[in-house]
Amino acid sequence: MRPSDRIAKGKLTPKADFALPFGPNPACLKSMDRLAQTFARCKAESRPAFVSYVCAGDPDVATSKAILLSLAQNGADILEVGVPFSDPLADGLTNQLASQRALEGGMTYDGLLDILRAVRAGTDKPMVLYCYYNLLFSFGVENYCRKVREAGCDGLLVLDCPPEEAGDLIAASKLHGLANIFIVAPTTPSARIGLIAKHATGFIYYVSREGVTGERSELATNLTSAVAEIRKHTALPICVGFGVSTAAHVQAIAKVADGVVVGSALVNVVAAHKDKKGEAAAAIGAKVRELLAK
Repeated sequence: MRPSDRIAKGKLTPKADFALPFGPNPACLKSMDRLAQTFARCKAESRPAFVSYVCAGDPDVATSKAILLSLAQNGADILEVGVPFSDPLADGLTNQLASQRALEGGMTYDGLLDILRAVRAGTDKPMVLYCYYNLLFSFGVENYCRKVREAGCDGLLVLDCPPEEAGDLIAASKLHGLANIFIVAPTTPSARIGLIAKHATGFIYYVSREGVTGERSELATNLTSAVAEIRKHTALPICVGFGVSTAAHVQAIAKVADGVVVGSALVNVVAAHKDKKGEAAAAIGAKVRELLAK
């Protein structure tokens, strides 16, 4: 039963959902520390954090491990790892096809954990899962959070779980030391930005354009004012994503935000090498260097 269902049935109040009788497990605090330390380091270097997105298991588990490690070695500061799902409602065609390739290749929950463990063994860069609530719900939210944290994950961005319905998720994440990243959209009113910021940890993800993920030729023209509005409500770092696809985009976002998220432009590199898997890791490393070029 989702938190909203329990609220509707009078079994749980929103206030109770957020009133947590426990703090995070001290042994898990390093998880959120990795994110905070990364943003602090990037700020000291006068640059935004580069957040890379690829789908776990695309095109297969072994290649996925190599791709993620290559991203970390070639300039990515935070690894956003997409969890394959059959109904990725926030994603455009590029990321939908990545999920499809991973699922058709036999990707499973155990495969995800295997990838996380392997990448964590190879890098200390933070890893954030980009996923949908059904996946957590089907395995049990607390169980899911515990296992991905043990495998090396640092945070969760659950696309279809807004803070009003995230009581179980927030409780489990706090227990296991996972950051909860929430999305702010161009259409989000000021009062709601405050609500989102109140319950977010790690960073705020600003979706710079309405619609789904995908490469765009131009950035939104109101980025400066949009990010400034979010800053009125939070001291958390703000990362900008959706549609970022060129070095010029990265440089423009660097002037106003604490992080830049690139997804589809990287996923397209994976897609182009689905039949040349041995070359995928090197190619995606080259793409990151291209995007970071000034």
